[in-house]
Order: sequence, then structure tokens, then C-alpha cells
Amino acid sequence: MESIFHEKQEGSLCAQHCLNNLLQGEYFSPVELSSIAHQLDEEERMRMAEGGVTSEDYRTFLQQPSGNMDDSGFFSIQVISNALKVWGLELILFNSPEYQRLRIDPINERSFICNYKEHWFTVRKLGKQWFNLNSLLTGPELISDTYLALFLAQLQQEGYSIFVVKGDLPDCEADQLLQMIKVQQMHRPKLIGEELAQLKEQSVLKADLERVLEAADGAGILDEDEDDLQRALAISRQEIDMEDEEADLRRAIQLSMQGSPRSVSQDSPQTSSTSLSSEELRKRREAYFEKQQQQHEVDQPRQLSYACERPTTSSGGLGNSQAGDASSEEDMLRAAVTMSLETAEDNLKVERKE
Repeated sequence: MESIFHEKQEGSLCAQHCLNNLLQGEYFSPVELSSIAHQLDEEERMRMAEGGVTSEDYRTFLQQPSGNMDDSGFFSIQVISNALKVWGLELILFNSPEYQRLRIDPINERSFICNYKEHWFTVRKLGKQWFNLNSLLTGPELISDTYLALFLAQLQQEGYSIFVVKGDLPDCEADQLLQMIKVQQMHRPKLIGEELAQLKEQSVLKADLERVLEAADGAGILDEDEDDLQRALAISRQEIDMEDEEADLRRAIQLSMQGSPRSVSQDSPQTSSTSLSSEELRKRREAYFEKQQQQHEVDQPRQLSYACERPTTSSGGLGNSQAGDASSEEDMLRAAVTMSLETAEDNLKVERKE
């Protein structure tokens, strides 16, 4: 689509854009079209003068503005027609009954010039495809062959005058390129007014966003306060979790002590553990385990002797010996667990007092 020449609307120079889009190049300028318009005005003046320069019609003609151009840049169909004659091209009214009787399929033509309320634009075939080259569009609009007749019929219903351009158009790069390839258009071009309105809306939205950001200039401070609050909440949750863990540990110690079938050995002093230091507690645990070990060594020969008095083939005797060993080991294990739990509880109490 980049190879297609497409002049966009500037002021009221739609006639210039229409001609240049038709011929696919900057062939005409406002000055050249104005020259053609002045020439046409002079020819009309001379025809009116033939009836007498003193006639009422002639004086009225001189007082009227030009019908071929105005200060806005509008040019008449006569100016466009004369401009095309330079290239050996002529215009035939497509809406006329004479042309309609020819029953020519629009797809077999090469180009059309359309006019409605002083706006001109071109519809032209480039290569094997049709394009709407309206200068009010942001770019060329692809028209399918099946839609072309419907498009022209719609323009007629809307009051457009349609002219068929007859003759050989000058060669152009787009026509040569599109003879070899076909164009696919994913998005139809917008009207320039729509695009400007959209850009204006985007500009307004951007300005509103900037004002919102400026109004929220202190958001950074708020974010810092929020971060501090989140950190404080996290620390509080950690403290609560620690307290919960301590409570769970105390409950576990109590359940362990309640679940023990035997209390600590009667040989162990019953002095309150809160008045003992960690070193004293360690020494007492060592003394307790040494005493248990000595007791185990004393009992060991008795168990062996007792086992020898019984027949080795007796399953009952073997079972009693194994039960005795298991009972002694179980007592030692329970005593060790109890002492460890007491020590853990004592340490927790000391830490909480500190």
C-alpha cells in the first residue's frame, strides 16, 4: 500500500487531491488549477460580452464571483475536466441515462471521479484491484470487485455525481507493482476527522492521567507508611506464633509427664528445678544416668544366672529374660525423656523471667 500515491486533505483542495490521486503523482498545484479557472472565467466573460458590454446580463455577470473557483480552494467540474484534457482524458457522467443504457460493468472501467457538495475524490483500479482514494481517508481503502457496483450505487443514493474517466492514464509504479501482487487490507482506514478526534481523546486521557499522578505525588510516602505497617503486622504475627509454640511445648511436656507410667526415680532429689542452674541440672542428669548404669550392671549377672537355671529350650524362660531387659531399657528411656522435658521446661521459665 506504500507504493500507492495518496494525498490527504488540506483545506478545501479536494479537487487537486482528486486529480493527483487519479494520476498517481503531484501533477497539479493550486496555482495551476487557479490558472485554468481564470482562463475559463475569461472565456465565459467573452461569451457574455458578445451580447453587448452594456447589457444587464453582462453587468450582472461581472458582479458575480467566479463559478470555477473560490478563495477556499474549491474548483469546478469544468476546471477538473480541462485539467484532464491535457492528458487526453475525458469525463462521462456515470449517472446519465445514456451511459446506463450501455450496460457497462463498472469493473471493466479504470477509474471514477465522484463529487458531493463540492467534495471530489477518486476511485481507481491499480493492478487488478480497486481502491477508494478519498483524500478524507487516512489511506487508500481496498474495494473488492463484488463490492464496487454496490459502492457506486450507494454513492448515487446519497446524491453523489459520478464521472467515468475515459482514456489512457499515465503509467505509475503502483499499477505496475499491483499487476504482479495482490493487496490484503486487515483494517479499513479511518476518516481523518475520526483519527483527529481519537488523537484528541487520547491526549485528554493522557492529561487526566498526568493530573491524577500529580495529585498523588505523596503516594510514595503513603507507600512507605504502608510498608512499615506491613512489617509491624509481620513481627506481631511472629510473636504470636512464638507464644503459640511455647504454649504448645508446655502442653506437650505436661502430656508427656502425665502419660509416663512412672515418675522420676525416688533416688532423684525432689528439689525444685527453678532454683538450679543449667550446670547443676547437667551434673545431676549425669549422676542419675551413672547410677542407672551401675544398677543395670549389678542386675545383669542375676539375669544371666536366672536364665542358666532355666532350660534354654523353654520359650517361657527366654521370654522372661527378654522382657526383663526390655523393661530395664524402657525405664532408662522414660527417665531420660522425663529429665529432658524437665530441663526444657526449666530453660523456658528462666528465659521468660529474663
